[in-house]
Amino acid sequence: MDMNNAASTSIPLAILPPLLSSNPSTLTIIPPTGTTTSGSSSSPSSQSPSPSRYEAQKRRDWNTFGQYLKNHRPPLSLAQCSGAHVLEYLRYLDQFGKTKVHMQMCPFFGRPNPPVPCPCPLRQAWGSLDALIGRLRAAYEENGGIPETNPFAARAVRLYLREVRELQTKARGISYEKKKRKKPTQGGNMPSSSDAPPTGATSA
Repeated sequence: MDMNNAASTSIPLAILPPLLSSNPSTLTIIPPTGTTTSGSSSSPSSQSPSPSRYEAQKRRDWNTFGQYLKNHRPPLSLAQCSGAHVLEYLRYLDQFGKTKVHMQMCPFFGRPNPPVPCPCPLRQAWGSLDALIGRLRAAYEENGGIPETNPFAARAVRLYLREVRELQTKARGISYEKKKRKKPTQGGNMPSSSDAPPTGATSA
C-alpha cells in the first residue's frame, strides 16, 4: 500500500460534512480529550479512552460515505447500496487525489521520479483506496450490515482495486510487490522496521 496515502483519502470535510451512520445507535461519539460533560468527574480514571487512530479514521470514513449516500441523486439508503455504488464512490474520490498517474503518451510513463511536472491527472493512490475499502468493509458490519451483502466486499470492487493497482504500477513505474521479511540472525537480533515489508509505494 502507499505509505503516503494509505492513512487517509484527503477528502475535504467542508465539502462532505460529517454524518452519523444510518444506524446511529451503534456509533459512539467520544468527546475530545480534556472536555467533560456537566456533572461528570474530571479525574483521568473516569474519562473515556480516546479511540485509536485506525478507529477514528474508520469512523470518519463511514460518516463521509453516509453523507455521500445522502447527497446522491437520487438519495440512497445503506440497504440500497451495492458494489456498483461503491465503485461510483471510488471514482468520485479521484478528484481529491494527490498521486500523479501518468498517461501512456506521457514521456514520464513508467518513471517513478519524473524530473519535471507534467499535465497528467492526479488520482487516489491504490494504497489509499485499498485501505479505505478495508475500513469501510469493517464499519459496514460493525454498524449492523450482513457480511453476505457487504457491498465493500463485492467482487466488482476487488476487481476494480486490482485494475487500479496494475495501472498505477505501470504508469508510475512502482512495484507494489511486498518484500520478504529477513530472518533473525543467530544472535537473536530482530529485523528493524526498515526490513519490514512496505505497505505501499511513495507517490510520484
